[in-house]
Amino acid sequence: MQKIRLGMVGGGQGAFIGDVHRIASRIDNRFDLVAGALSSDPTRAAESAAELGISADRSYASFADMAIAESAREDGIQAVSIVTPNHLHFPVAKAFLEAGIHVICDKPLTSTLEQAEALVEIAQNSEAMLAVTYNYSGYPMIRQAKEMVSNGMLGNIRLIQVEYAQDWLATSLETSGQKQAAWRTDPAQAGAGGSIGDIGTHAFHLAEFVSGLEAQSLLADLDSFVSGRSLDDNAHILLRYSGGTKGMLWASQIATGKENGLYLRLFGEKAGIEWKQENPNYLIFTPLNEPSQILSRGGAGTSDAIGGIRVPAGHPEGFLEGFANLYQDIADLIQAKGNLSDSLVPTAQDGLRGLQFVDAAVKSNKAGSTWLPI
Repeated sequence: MQKIRLGMVGGGQGAFIGDVHRIASRIDNRFDLVAGALSSDPTRAAESAAELGISADRSYASFADMAIAESAREDGIQAVSIVTPNHLHFPVAKAFLEAGIHVICDKPLTSTLEQAEALVEIAQNSEAMLAVTYNYSGYPMIRQAKEMVSNGMLGNIRLIQVEYAQDWLATSLETSGQKQAAWRTDPAQAGAGGSIGDIGTHAFHLAEFVSGLEAQSLLADLDSFVSGRSLDDNAHILLRYSGGTKGMLWASQIATGKENGLYLRLFGEKAGIEWKQENPNYLIFTPLNEPSQILSRGGAGTSDAIGGIRVPAGHPEGFLEGFANLYQDIADLIQAKGNLSDSLVPTAQDGLRGLQFVDAAVKSNKAGSTWLPI
């Protein structure tokens, strides 16, 4: 099977998420990175391309030039990964979708709700697909949990508790010159949401992905605890889901002592489940009035259908492999000319849901923490 020719926009020297996407795309040997517009600085872009083995004639000074040139080549890229700050997601995705090139976009989909709505329409009118890397949906035990909920093992879901807590922005790191902190706390680059946009959208998507339920309204209490910070660094949000299910979401980047604490719990009439990202190979399932069961990735009691398992149970897989499962699914769809909506890969619509969540949360908070529809 021939590898899919992949391009990348952003992700040059010193970028965190670009490396993650490149590693993930290589794990199953399905993609070959052959082109890039890796930085807005032409010198850094060229140096980054050279380090990655991209030929000089396929290192571009701008994403617009790249979209035009690659779509005209007989051996042009078939897909592009977008790993830029949020404010560039829309123009980059638009350029490549209109050029007929599949787009793999890091979350959130865009920096504004209006851009997300426009991009969904562009994607619907393009022959190319638009996938969004909510990577935690690629974890096998998250897919196991989704299957268990779908099969009715929990009964009707009553409560959803999801949190994503970090502490890396507990100080004004953005004033030190740290690039990742600088753009994530800048409304011009990150959008209207701080912690809710960066990690809250992950938590929001994960709750809907596993439960199969859609949040209909929310009440948000957002804070910027670090002095001088424009965007929220902590959020407490109440959620009402379809069918009467109630939810709570906590997103924080100032939670001292927390590294990457994504934690999901669902409580149904018949059972509850819980999963922690920092120990992702295990899912706790507790039927009503029975002892808890610990299900391990690839172990007894799990479904063969969840896929995405490369090593035997007891050999940990995690963050990079979760990303790789999405890349593998996307590769399958590209080569089989499949329909993205029939897969487990997050779509443009999932990306739009994230921006609807951020928009409603910001408006709710500004209105004095009132209930608003999503």
